[in-house]
Amino acid sequence: MARKDEFGQPVELEAEGQPITITNPGKVLFPKIGVTKLDLARYYLDVGPALMTWIRDRPVLLERYPNGVGENSFFQKRIPDSAPSWLTTTTVETINGTESRALVIADLAHVLWAVNMGVLGLHVWQYKYQTPQWADELRIDLDPSPGQKFDDIREAAGLVRLYLAELGLPSYVKTTGSKGIHVYLRVVDGYDSFQVRAASVTIARQLAERHPDVFTDQWWKELREGKVFVDFNQNAPHKNVFGAWGVRPRQGGQVSTPFEWAELDADLHPDRFTMPVVAERVAQHGDPWAGMYERPQSLEPLLALHERDMAAGLLDAPWPPVYPKQPNEPPRVAPSRAKKQSDANE
Repeated sequence: MARKDEFGQPVELEAEGQPITITNPGKVLFPKIGVTKLDLARYYLDVGPALMTWIRDRPVLLERYPNGVGENSFFQKRIPDSAPSWLTTTTVETINGTESRALVIADLAHVLWAVNMGVLGLHVWQYKYQTPQWADELRIDLDPSPGQKFDDIREAAGLVRLYLAELGLPSYVKTTGSKGIHVYLRVVDGYDSFQVRAASVTIARQLAERHPDVFTDQWWKELREGKVFVDFNQNAPHKNVFGAWGVRPRQGGQVSTPFEWAELDADLHPDRFTMPVVAERVAQHGDPWAGMYERPQSLEPLLALHERDMAAGLLDAPWPPVYPKQPNEPPRVAPSRAKKQSDANE
């Protein structure tokens, strides 16, 4: 049985004026690179201003690795009643009505509390807890198909930016910390997640139509044919995505890193963005997303295209299997399975 002091005496840090205790500070969470729990906490202090400008007041789903990368992990949505009384929480609800008490990142101390719990990943909702009715982000998830390289994702991201710019919509970009790229639009209040998803479906369809050799909007994996999938369902109600500035549970400790569009070149690769690299980038160059918060966008250009498509008889795109059947949704069955069923009935 481990001694209480096996990983060192507790260390008290201060985050936005709030003291927070890191227990077992010497516990190694990333064995390949020797990064400890205290190292991880200090990384978040280093990037804290940029992180908090984006994440403040958003509910999060926790991805916990109590014994570090490579060991058992689990997702935790519900914050127990035994948690500290100073934590801010909110009730999140699935589209089916299931409620959970989720952590809200009210300040940087909440991030460090999560770190102390062995959290290696904050999966963030697309609204602030005070206004859950308004989805204020549209997230374009560029997902590589098997066999694709990051070069394919870089090319796709550049084309996304050009398309949105044609509509007068400035966009912002980050690595996912793994194989993909996320493109973000900050959205004005007044749109719910159904509308934001509808806008993202339009983006996916427009890109697939304009660049059929690069993109696919096909939900079914068997139809993606080695193309970059624009995952519109990351904007469905109650969806959350891995957050900006978050350290991935990868052996190298890679970070989901915001970057400038001017950096989107052959040298850009997500494996380069480790904790010390990202902390230094922020110290030297500040927050590449700073302008995003000052310019929330209207989705009317995208929703007008969506309404045009619906009026022309186009069906909605398929929803994930956990969601109830939606109006105007096509049959929720993979084409190969549908063909087998059809053949069997002949």
